[in-house]
Amino acid sequence: MPPDRPRTKAEAKAEGAFRTIGELARDTGLPQHVLRYWETRFPQLRPLQRAGNRRYYRAEDVALVRRIDTLLNREGYTVRGVQQVLASEAPGRVGVPAPEEAPGAMQALRAIRALLAAALAED
Repeated sequence: MPPDRPRTKAEAKAEGAFRTIGELARDTGLPQHVLRYWETRFPQLRPLQRAGNRRYYRAEDVALVRRIDTLLNREGYTVRGVQQVLASEAPGRVGVPAPEEAPGAMQALRAIRALLAAALAED
């Protein structure tokens, strides 16, 4: 590749920039309909959707798509198998914010733990 060749729009994007479904499909070699199907099968894959249902994939979405592609198309997993692998990688994280994501969560958890300890001590 000559150094004076102009960069394409996809090449010019920063690594952490949002990607449209077309850009992601082009980068991964996956058809757009497959990406949309995966959104219905993998709850972890949730790109931002703007007006007109235009999808914008974050860097972590792109990484997840690549991981799903590797598991399905290179390692031979089934869709159900990939669902189980992804679910086992993040146990208990569905809908539960991490303590640093919710202010005061650690104090609330400590108060609950103290109540439970007191209840056990009474038994």
